[in-house]
Amino acid sequence: MEDIATAAGTSKSVFYRYFGDKAGLQQAVGEVVLSQMQRRIREAAQSAQTPREGLFAMVSAYLQMAETSPNVYTFVTRYSAGDPDGGPTAIATAGALGHFFDSIADMIARPMRAHLGEGKEAVIGYWPNAAIGLVRNAGEQWLASPDSPAKPDQETMARQITAWLCVGIAPELPDVQ
Repeated sequence: MEDIATAAGTSKSVFYRYFGDKAGLQQAVGEVVLSQMQRRIREAAQSAQTPREGLFAMVSAYLQMAETSPNVYTFVTRYSAGDPDGGPTAIATAGALGHFFDSIADMIARPMRAHLGEGKEAVIGYWPNAAIGLVRNAGEQWLASPDSPAKPDQETMARQITAWLCVGIAPELPDVQ
């Protein structure tokens, strides 16, 4: 808190008055950043002509925002280190993240429902959350990977994740009987 107050040109007491502690600051920053990410992802999806283009646009926007500010991304998507046992701060952080991912799941599901039609509601009920897990985990692994010639750029990674979501990793494998 002291470093943040110094960088902001104020005293720690100002931050403690508004946020209470580091966890309160994390929650407030998280809400703002997640709201910005949600808006950016929604805008990206709106320009798409097909569900797959929309999915690619959303994945790309997510990766782009995480890559642009990886420390901020990590700060707002991780539970507070001071509250590892799931106390009120972890619950509030999880609540903000949960709301964010619920909104994104709905953004993903809407065009898929329209594209796939009736009778696929059970699949659409599970798929958006599974898709978010894949995007988040693959994206975080990609962010954590050191730069190298083998590391894909952001667009290539977004295209790969979109392909995994739409066709799978090995569509030529026979179906399980």
